[in-house]
Amino acid sequence: MPMDIRTRSVCALLNGSMFFFLFIFLFSLLPSHYHCAEVDQITLLQPLAQGQILVSPGHIFELGFFSPNNSAKKYVGIWHKDISPRKVVWVANREKPLAVADTSASLTVTSNGNLKLVDGKQKSIWSTNIASLVSSSNTSSVAAVLLDNGNFVVNDHLGAELWKSFDYPGDTILPNMVLRDSKSGKGHFLSSWKAENDPSPGKFLLGLPPQAPSQVFIWINNGSNDSHSIPYWRSGPWDKSSFIGVPEMDRRYINGFSVDDNLKQGTVDFSYSLYDKPVSYIYISPEGIVRIRFSKNDGKWYDHWQTPKNPCDIYGACGPFGVCKASAPPICKCLKGFVPKSSAEWSKGNWTGGCMRQTKLFCERQTNKSVSSRGKKVDDDGFWKMVGLKIPDSHEFITALNAEETSNDCKLRCLNNCSCLAYAFVNNIGCLVWSKDLIDIQQFSASVGVDLYIRLARSELGELTRRVRDEPIHALAHYLFMYNFIKGLLLFFCFIDWYPDVACCFAQTHCLMLYMQTGQTQNFESSGMIKSSRDGLLEYIGKHDPLELQIYDFDSILIATNNFSVANKLGQGGFGPVYKGMLQDGKEVAVKRLSSSSGQGIEEFKNEMLLIYNLQHKNLVRIMGCCVKEDEKLLIYEFMPNKSLDTFLFDTRKRVVLDWATRFNIIHGVARGLLYLHYDSYVKVIHRDLKVSNILLDEKMNPKISDFGLARIVEGTQNLENTQKVVGTRGYMSPEYAMGGIFSEKSDVYSFGVLVLEIISSKKNTRFCLYDQQLGFLTYAWNLWNEGRGLELVDAILGDSYSSTEVLKCMHIGLLCVQDNAVDRPTMADIALMLSSEKDGPQPKLPLFTIQISAFHHQPHSENTNSSKKEATITMIEGR
Repeated sequence: MPMDIRTRSVCALLNGSMFFFLFIFLFSLLPSHYHCAEVDQITLLQPLAQGQILVSPGHIFELGFFSPNNSAKKYVGIWHKDISPRKVVWVANREKPLAVADTSASLTVTSNGNLKLVDGKQKSIWSTNIASLVSSSNTSSVAAVLLDNGNFVVNDHLGAELWKSFDYPGDTILPNMVLRDSKSGKGHFLSSWKAENDPSPGKFLLGLPPQAPSQVFIWINNGSNDSHSIPYWRSGPWDKSSFIGVPEMDRRYINGFSVDDNLKQGTVDFSYSLYDKPVSYIYISPEGIVRIRFSKNDGKWYDHWQTPKNPCDIYGACGPFGVCKASAPPICKCLKGFVPKSSAEWSKGNWTGGCMRQTKLFCERQTNKSVSSRGKKVDDDGFWKMVGLKIPDSHEFITALNAEETSNDCKLRCLNNCSCLAYAFVNNIGCLVWSKDLIDIQQFSASVGVDLYIRLARSELGELTRRVRDEPIHALAHYLFMYNFIKGLLLFFCFIDWYPDVACCFAQTHCLMLYMQTGQTQNFESSGMIKSSRDGLLEYIGKHDPLELQIYDFDSILIATNNFSVANKLGQGGFGPVYKGMLQDGKEVAVKRLSSSSGQGIEEFKNEMLLIYNLQHKNLVRIMGCCVKEDEKLLIYEFMPNKSLDTFLFDTRKRVVLDWATRFNIIHGVARGLLYLHYDSYVKVIHRDLKVSNILLDEKMNPKISDFGLARIVEGTQNLENTQKVVGTRGYMSPEYAMGGIFSEKSDVYSFGVLVLEIISSKKNTRFCLYDQQLGFLTYAWNLWNEGRGLELVDAILGDSYSSTEVLKCMHIGLLCVQDNAVDRPTMADIALMLSSEKDGPQPKLPLFTIQISAFHHQPHSENTNSSKKEATITMIEGR
């Protein structure tokens, strides 16, 4: 062989070897998770060794060995894959670390079915310690797997769960993970790390003690068995949609948080799932700060919310009977009628000692006498109202909110108990009273918070407060019976048409009642837009807390709507026509006018007013007031500039505005609104007339559910109701309701399913006919789905500008909702989860039930442009 050839061969070999060793050297410098072998399960025969990573099926989570912040200790933990900075969300051996030099440690399944972490000398470091339910012959089939929700589970040979990490939380809670506390003391709570490089239990704990209504606490861990005994932060009570002590959580905002109080079992469950932030976590830091973080699928974490944020967030910052306001230094002040316990400490800024009462309560001075024996001197005590508060800790829950309970009822309960120091009547909760020191009160600067009524001696109250706003005890005791009797009698005359002008009757009743209360008369301006006879109206609809509901003068509404001119008419509903109006202050409103031929009457009018007024959600229409005069009954709403969904959906010229993103947003919004009605409002509401024309659109095309005239309130534990008169709209009524008068939340689910399929297709279900086939709309949609041609249902005007995944998901949900059997339909909670996650439902069956206006009027489905205003909106069927 020539010398030059041999030389080139040797050089090539050397170059190749150098490249190989250089590659190995560079690869070794990469972080361990870049070159760890991935496995999908841990078994007796396949333990997890260092250098290996257990990965969830969707590559969302990883489990493996790690050393936090380059510490000298090693742990087994779980973290999100490919998101930085890495946040370990669960640690197995947080109290028993491995030495970082121990490279032979492994995690395995033992012969008795337990998970065990052993060091290099095969010494047990950590174990699940569950009672073995697996025979030795089946141990080889036991496997530990990591799920896509971050739950690390051990399954037996039949696939049943033997153990799961979600039952043993560390410092983090993940979406849909349940944090439970119980009176038995066997609950779960989060415990902070001791430091950023030390995952052992630290100084702070987070959880929910079993009380009604529940609230979240951060405690300082004092090391005792009753670990959470020193409060550090408190969320305030849960009102079925938010924690009222967290001002960022608006009560009308569907925030994804859930609290389930089980008073019988003495347990409370907390979980969350942020609809718009599916990749997220909540954790408590070593410094006691709770943070919510989320990822935008860009490999990074972002802060969404954290607490505590200011000194007033710290529990008891101002001590007993002190109130904290962060925006007004000095941040601490004593409540009215109280003075600092130590003026010297208070002047130094040491407020934790709190305040003490200046003047003893009458009850405290008359401890030997019963309430009933105190005579007229009982008026020595009254209440001072404070607004916009985070209410104190240690509340006592007196009664659940229902249609009969009012703020006055709550006040009487407090007045009749000498140990009662304050009360609050909270929307969606009910009556709360306090008999212990009022501590951890915070005044919010924004228009949020709760009104609190503090019991004070008469000498501490101003004259106006004693006579009008706070209604002293002697006033209540002296004329309560006569007041209600006379007011009820007068209003009775108003409603049986013995009085020609009902609105005027309300106003005069209100004047008389005000005179009985204050000894003062009230003048009404005949030219004014709004009459302030609110009390009469609210008595009319069975409520006693008028707040901001207004009664409008009929003549003013005539002017606003140009005498209900045709040019001002917005549409026609089951209630009657709807008109656009312009008030004297320039505000645009929608005026719904009760039609005598609508089939709806005074009960539906009262029903709609009561419900909409008390239901507050961004996807429900907001009522502003009403007007009643003789036979005229009007409801005044916020004006929706884009009218109702049907004006776009079934108009070939206008529906081009409804791109797929808008349609998908409308579906989401209606789902959130129904979820609120069924689960998160203070009462469970069945709408019973959900349809395209009852979905209004604001200026940004956001949906708002309207028309609650046919809605029903049902008990939370009641699943089914029966009615002898079936009312609703053809094509949207479920089979069990249309044929048997039985309705439940699944009736609304059925209507929602029809609505979803209509939104996808822009086809009206009751007018649909496929050429010469007698094929209903729902059957047509199911056939397309079943044949794998679901995208053919999409409105042709969208072209290819839509997400096929989202369309098929919505179509799947719509078909599940219209199942003939109510049991086969999902709940709105299921639907919300399916819309916001990858969760899928079962395969829908062929829906056989359908009601069409004309089953034999064959017309091409592509040529239907009639507005839904012409459909039969009210159908009455006698129930069996």
